[in-house]
Amino acid sequence: MGSLDDRSYVVTGAAAGIGAAVTDALRAAGARVLAVDLDPAGEDSVGADLTVAEENARVVEETLERFGRLDGVVANAGVQHVAPVAEFPVEEWDRLIALMLTSPFLLARAAWPSLVESPAGRFVVIASVHGLVASPFKSAYVAAKHGAVGLVKTLALEGAEHEISATAVCPGYVRTGLVEGQIASQAEATGVDESKVLDEVILEPHALKRLIEPDEVAEVVRFLLSDAGASFTGSPVVMDQGWTAR
Repeated sequence: MGSLDDRSYVVTGAAAGIGAAVTDALRAAGARVLAVDLDPAGEDSVGADLTVAEENARVVEETLERFGRLDGVVANAGVQHVAPVAEFPVEEWDRLIALMLTSPFLLARAAWPSLVESPAGRFVVIASVHGLVASPFKSAYVAAKHGAVGLVKTLALEGAEHEISATAVCPGYVRTGLVEGQIASQAEATGVDESKVLDEVILEPHALKRLIEPDEVAEVVRFLLSDAGASFTGSPVVMDQGWTAR
């Protein structure tokens, strides 16, 4: 796969899971990465609460200060809350929308002048298969991810004249703390025993009955940021274990 030598990126939600795997893959390809997380860890990392509007512009500015350029953004940070609509806390709705929809918009807004200048401007959102389909008890998550898919379509159209590509990567369930952390709440919401939630609830819509590994998602992102991925823009890149084939 193509080298990313001398290119610089922001990756959010970078301390664990998909974000950590993406950060490692990009660095292995020669890129410089500012790893952003609420609880940062490792080299070239910075702490930020991306539900706060100003923090999004700050991490873009930090990338430019450290590396002198910005070639792409990987908006990966995410959280989950599982509850029926009638019981869904408004503050949780606001938090999920702020982090997974408003933050990608604000990151794109702040990064846009640098992406225009870049010879390989890219904007990637880890949007989830829930950007294309819905599941019960996840109203805020599904709404945010559907919005993120719409956002990258707009970014792709606006960025075309500058050769900026924008894509939404849509994996099914990935082996991350976010997935493992919702087993108890899924059991409560669905009435399924915790020991059976993975097979009977989480993996039920997958045709291939396994969790996707973070490294698999990272390699797709690495490809999209490379020269070979330039033509992928304005549409979701689906890696959902056959979920949407039904």
